[in-house]
Amino acid sequence: MHHFQYHHDELFCEDVAVREIADAVGTPFYLYSRATLERHFRAFDGAFANTDRLVCFSAKANASLAILTLLNRLGSGLDIVSGGELFRGLKAGIAPDKIVYSGVGKKSDEIDFALQSGILMFNIESVDELDLINRRAGELGKKAPIAIRVNPDVDPKTHPYISTGLKKNKFGIDVVTALEAYKAARKLENVAVVGIDCHIGSQITDLKPFADALESLKTLMHELKSVGIDIRYLDMGGGLGITYDQELPPAPDEYARAIVTALKELPVKLILEPGRVIVGNAGILITRALYRKMGTEKNFFVVDAGMNDLLRPTLYQAFHAIQPVVLKTDQKLTADVVGPICETSDFLARDREMVDVRNGDLLAVMSTGAYGFSMSSNYCSRPRVAEVMVSGDRFYVIRARQGYEDLVVGETVPPLLEA
Repeated sequence: MHHFQYHHDELFCEDVAVREIADAVGTPFYLYSRATLERHFRAFDGAFANTDRLVCFSAKANASLAILTLLNRLGSGLDIVSGGELFRGLKAGIAPDKIVYSGVGKKSDEIDFALQSGILMFNIESVDELDLINRRAGELGKKAPIAIRVNPDVDPKTHPYISTGLKKNKFGIDVVTALEAYKAARKLENVAVVGIDCHIGSQITDLKPFADALESLKTLMHELKSVGIDIRYLDMGGGLGITYDQELPPAPDEYARAIVTALKELPVKLILEPGRVIVGNAGILITRALYRKMGTEKNFFVVDAGMNDLLRPTLYQAFHAIQPVVLKTDQKLTADVVGPICETSDFLARDREMVDVRNGDLLAVMSTGAYGFSMSSNYCSRPRVAEVMVSGDRFYVIRARQGYEDLVVGETVPPLLEA
């Protein structure tokens, strides 16, 4: 559930009319509900209440400082995939020993930053990475806590671009190689083996892939124990889906029961990395209609938000419900909702039957709290949009809209080009 509801034909976020926010900050902008964020985190964390666990929010879903700060206050740790996400997490007050570092392409300077910060553990994605972390830890006089990300070759039944647990994916190490990697890691002087990690994909709506992956991990853990390697942390990753359209993902308590039941005989601390399930339905994108183009083959509503603001429809053919901020008519029309970018792929919806739109109308693109702003860009030299958070009857700009001058910050023209 979320706190975006209509009152007298007008969309509200908690107790604030969305139209009033648009009038104050302009469009487009991302809008988040604090109450929804809190409810989602508590529902997920509470589902594992009787389990030794650490919930590490996946920063890649949404790394806005205000959101990370709020989640830190609720007790969340952080799952990161870059030095920049580590910086943001620390800036938000998240304790380094509640941060896990995933990702296939960690650079030396990022590894050093994480080692010096004292993070909980690195999720190792390759033997080469293991060797580099051992060397960097030695140079810094540190002991690097590591888990190996195991690729269990499980099909998560999701979009191929967000599937991460198959042999053909770039992530992790296959089960057979992982066993040898653990044996090698145990001999490294500057590495401490503390965990095992697995992440099979994103927007998963069926529990079976999680159960299959867990069985594979349990088998490997028993093999590790037989050779004297004890695992303290089991990182099950994230990936639990949400409802965008007609999906029926399992609720957090169903997800928790399936995992906890399978783990009951294993003396490990469970690490979970939810992202989308926390923020996805806690945020919306507000855009304004600029033009109507009624054609013989197609109808188009041109809006002021483009693929640079919300990439998911272009990248994944993802569905996002689009609804009017103020209900003025019940007349329906089938149209493409498109942005101002000079690309045919610049669309928010295609062939969508929706309430007719007039120039100047505000539209809400729903369920954009995850992988919305975090994937946005300055393509076509478009300033990145504002972010706003509502709490009760008040709203706060948590990220100012960029201006044109922001687009050239850090750029220089060499003297040879000056007149």
